[in-house]
Amino acid sequence: MNYWLFKTEPSTYSWDDLKQQPNRTDYWDGIRNYQARNFLRDQVKKGDLVLFYHSVKQPQAIMGIAKVVREAYADPTAFDPQSKYFDPKSDPENPRWVMVDVQAIAEFDPPILRDELKQIPGLENMMLLRKGSRLSIQPVSEEEWKIILAYRKPKDL
Repeated sequence: MNYWLFKTEPSTYSWDDLKQQPNRTDYWDGIRNYQARNFLRDQVKKGDLVLFYHSVKQPQAIMGIAKVVREAYADPTAFDPQSKYFDPKSDPENPRWVMVDVQAIAEFDPPILRDELKQIPGLENMMLLRKGSRLSIQPVSEEEWKIILAYRKPKDL
């Protein structure tokens, strides 16, 4: 199993938006960074666990945990000229952009603030906390995952 952190701007798509979907499950679309796409396409697998992170909003925070319930498949927004994610070079036969489906499974109450994460021993090298790290899909090591869950236990949904 792999562990991930998925960033989202809550004004675009929030933790509450995911929780309100049928079965608390939805697709994760709109990734237009090649490194993030490669993680989604090549490494994110069904059953992997995800820290759902609100970025941009102040305060920035880990809101909950989601599980990957469907592996990478073509992101249809790349083929839709009306979408802000439209990519005229993307080919349905060999899609350039992919998405996965995730299901909300647990919630941090209260959320874990970014400033808190910076103070937790063992997370000094976490990708999220590195200066200039803006990638929307990030790996989380097993050790980092365990440290975060030991710091604050999530509540099942």
